[in-house]
Amino acid sequence: MTTTARGERQYRQYCGLAAALDTVGERWTLLIVRELLLGPRRYTELLADLPGIGTNLLADRLKKLGAAGIVERSATGTGHAYRLGPLGEQLREPVLALSKWGIGLLGEPSADMVTRPHWALLAVQSMADASRLPAVAETYEFQVDDETFHLTVDRGALTTARGPADAPALSIRTDATTFVRIGAGALGPFEALATGKLTFSGDPDAVVRCSTVLGLMARPEQMVRERLRRF
Repeated sequence: MTTTARGERQYRQYCGLAAALDTVGERWTLLIVRELLLGPRRYTELLADLPGIGTNLLADRLKKLGAAGIVERSATGTGHAYRLGPLGEQLREPVLALSKWGIGLLGEPSADMVTRPHWALLAVQSMADASRLPAVAETYEFQVDDETFHLTVDRGALTTARGPADAPALSIRTDATTFVRIGAGALGPFEALATGKLTFSGDPDAVVRCSTVLGLMARPEQMVRERLRRF
C-alpha cells in the first residue's frame, strides 16, 4: 500500500476489489453508506447514529464520498441533507450482502456496544429471501423500539417499507438489541417470547412463514407451531 501526495493510502493494484477498497475501504465509510441506504440524512442525524466518529472525521469522509460521486448533498427546507447518488446506490446489494455475512459473526453484545432500531430494517433487507416461499403473498410488520416497518412477500418477490402495514398477517414487537441477537443466533425466538422481550399478534402460522423468509427456521415446522400456540 502506498500513500498519495494528499495523504490518502492506496493499494496501487490493478484489481476491482483493490479499487473498491481504495474508495470505500476506510474506517467508517461503509457505515455512512449504511445510514444513507434508508434515505437522505442530515449531518446531525449521521453524527448521532454514528457514535464515536467525531465531527471532523465525518466531514472528511462525506467530502471524499462526495468527490467520488457516491454521496450527494441536497438542499432541504431546514438546511442540507446527504443522500446516495447513482454510484452510491450501486453499493446497496454489496453492503446488504456484507451485512448478512457479518451478522453470523455477532455474539452477545458488550456493554459499550450501541444499536439503532432502523438498523433492524437493513437486517431484514439483508436476511429476507422470498424465494423460500414462492406461493405466499402476505405482509409482516415489525415494531422495533420507535421504528415501524414492514416486509411484503408476494409469490417469490419482496419489498420493504418504513411505516405500519395495512392488515399484516403478523405484527412483531421487540427492541433493537433483541432483534439483532435473534438474527445473529445469540437468542432463540422462543426464549425472547418467554421472557417478554418479543411479542407478536396475528396468525401463529405466519410466524413460521416469516421465520422461513428470514432464514431463521432451524426446527421442524410442526414443533415450532406447537410451541407458538402456547403464547
